Amino acid sequence: MTRSSRSHRLTAGLAAAALALTTLGATTANAVPTAVAEQAAAAAPGPLMNYVVNTKASPGHVRKVEKAVEAAGGTVLQAYSQLGVVVAQSTNPDFKAAVRAGKYGREVQSVGATRTAAVSEGPATSGLKSLGEVEAAPVPDPREGEQWDMVQIKADQAHAVTDGSRRVLVGINDSGVDDAHPDLAPNFSKADSVSCVDNGVPDRTEGAWRPTTSAHGTHVAGTVAAARNGVGIVGVAPGVRIASVKVVNDDGFIYPEYAICGFVWAAQRHMDITNHSYFIDPYMFWCDDDGDQGAVQEAVRRAVDYATGRGVLSVAAAGNANYDLANKTTDTTSPNDTTPVTRPITNDCLDMPTELPGVVTVASTTQAGVRSGFSNFGLRKIDVAAPGSSILSTLPGGGYGNMSGTSMASPHVAGVAALMKSAHPWWGPRLLEFALRKQADDRACPTAPVDTRCTGTTANNAFYGEGLADSLDAVRR
Repeated sequence: MTRSSRSHRLTAGLAAAALALTTLGATTANAVPTAVAEQAAAAAPGPLMNYVVNTKASPGHVRKVEKAVEAAGGTVLQAYSQLGVVVAQSTNPDFKAAVRAGKYGREVQSVGATRTAAVSEGPATSGLKSLGEVEAAPVPDPREGEQWDMVQIKADQAHAVTDGSRRVLVGINDSGVDDAHPDLAPNFSKADSVSCVDNGVPDRTEGAWRPTTSAHGTHVAGTVAAARNGVGIVGVAPGVRIASVKVVNDDGFIYPEYAICGFVWAAQRHMDITNHSYFIDPYMFWCDDDGDQGAVQEAVRRAVDYATGRGVLSVAAAGNANYDLANKTTDTTSPNDTTPVTRPITNDCLDMPTELPGVVTVASTTQAGVRSGFSNFGLRKIDVAAPGSSILSTLPGGGYGNMSGTSMASPHVAGVAALMKSAHPWWGPRLLEFALRKQADDRACPTAPVDTRCTGTTANNAFYGEGLADSLDAVRR
């Protein structure tokens, strides 16, 4: 979290398979139809035919149907994950039955030949031509082996299902993004980028969204969506698009008008997810019993509600003060743009935007899977946790480096949400938020030694919320 640095023809055969299923029971339910499919795939060749195989419109379902096609002796010609359609070619005379009978046959909604005559063009010279939505098999980028964080949240396993959809757009509300970085340029959307640091007035001047004094936003962007392109690292959702929404000025401050501009811009540009690795200055906590702070708290809340109402899920860092957000007593650091004073505070004083309704609050973990010592915590304040200590990601100028903070944890969850949105494009912010918490892997409070500050249960506690974000569950059906 910062101001700047702080800050995925069978007749007898099928009948026999069905009979076998009723007698063998559930333990062999997959083995029998798979054997039938393999037997059909080995049948004497018939005429060369093309087929459409329909499934649900998501990358995961389409990938499974591609496997069903291959198991039935077919070749995938095209795959449209945005339509849920796979075009296949085969000389297997029983292809239509075989594609339904295999391990992934349950994913097939319907299958049909595209013509009554044999394919006049002859066999396809190559399969699976790319039209922008087709996903290549994951190939490691040079430094992917260093990314322990991706293993911890199972992003490496999720990528075997999908790298994410190009239709999904994630806003990096931060200090600017280096759109020329080779790992970010393939996924960057200039048309959706903006700067909000001129009094909160949107500035679409070419490059206004780029970083000037801070590497923070570029690092966050890499964690979300560094491309799978044979260069450097791979992000949590390397197939989605990103945009820069610059809300941090050259002095490292994120004033309320900047943040409000960012939330409204994201809503107007129909972004799906936004990441907020910052707290709004100059107060660490905004108290509604103060006239100015109360008005700002309400204005920012309205901006978040506006964005949520227009389909944007906001994800934010919990903060780096090792502070119990559920038991506020004192603030000694505000205001940070003039002279801080020590003041008593209550739980009505909010760390914004992370404590606002509808915002997913993310705590940080280490490579060992425990809470990072700097991470804020709090029972029913933390939604989920993610890696945030010594995270390798992109830096301006084409570089790479490690950073630590809940700022680094939050983009992991934004990336998981982007994979989830790719797999379930009809889900809105509320469903995404619910699923992020439900699918998180439980983390118990520490027992050796016991930390009494970690209150709650294994299912939901002050340190990890509902657990560690899970990329693989995010893309499963």
